Amino acid sequence: MTTRVADRRPMILRVVMSSFLVLWLIVAAFPFLWTLWGSFKVEGDFFSKADWLNALTGPLTIAETGGSFTSSGYYGAWVQEEFWRAAMNSLTVVVCVVCISLTFGTLGGYALSRSPYRYAFWLLLISLVFRAMPPITLVSGYLLPFFEWNLWGHLPTAIIVLVAINQPFTLWMLTSFFRNIPKDLDESAMMDGCSRFQAFRHVIIPVMWPGVITTGLFSFLLAYNDFAVTAMLLSKENQTMIPKIASFLGTTQTKGNVMFAVSSVISVTAPLFLLVMFFQRQIVSGLTAGAVKG
Repeated sequence: MTTRVADRRPMILRVVMSSFLVLWLIVAAFPFLWTLWGSFKVEGDFFSKADWLNALTGPLTIAETGGSFTSSGYYGAWVQEEFWRAAMNSLTVVVCVVCISLTFGTLGGYALSRSPYRYAFWLLLISLVFRAMPPITLVSGYLLPFFEWNLWGHLPTAIIVLVAINQPFTLWMLTSFFRNIPKDLDESAMMDGCSRFQAFRHVIIPVMWPGVITTGLFSFLLAYNDFAVTAMLLSKENQTMIPKIASFLGTTQTKGNVMFAVSSVISVTAPLFLLVMFFQRQIVSGLTAGAVKG
């Protein structure tokens, strides 16, 4: 009897764990899936006060469009309201922030990780203090020169501030990754005739690539999801996607604007899922980079 109970325990445990995982996935994915479903309905169905089942059956959607689903929300957002301009602005900001942050972060992180002096620790500590500051403090500090130099409202202003906010975090992460790479690799490369920079480029960076990808992803998320900085520093013509969605919600009295926001939310969220799925191996490798041994 004891043996039978012991044999059943692993199966019971697996069933419980699998059930919990499935339940967690359903709960976590439900808001996105519900919003995705509703983005193909009209506002009267998705936000029905009479019967929430209207969001599933779509009687008003059928009456207004002749079908159970409609793409009017996406058309209105992307074509009518020119959401594609906000998408291009976001792409420009994100690419610039990631490239600048990683360039200075890898060079600075490598230098600090190999520095024998104690000032490297204090530089990292100071950078961490700046990262802990509310972003709004940096924005207010930049406003005066931006106005005086007539730079306010343009994309470079948001890029400068986002890099300033993100750089301490990037520097701290990359320094930690570099410190987990044995210094013997640098020394061996230089004994073979490489300069310090050649050793960094041809030997260290290939080993560090998962850590660079992981850090780049966090930099991407900071710039991609930012609202406070871009909303304060960019003009209406140069809005990125997140402030543009907020502008839809700020004018809910206009017919269709709510569904424009719903469709835009799906358009903004979907690339994040694809990005994480595409780089999942590099992300896991980067987060476990501390396991590298000399």
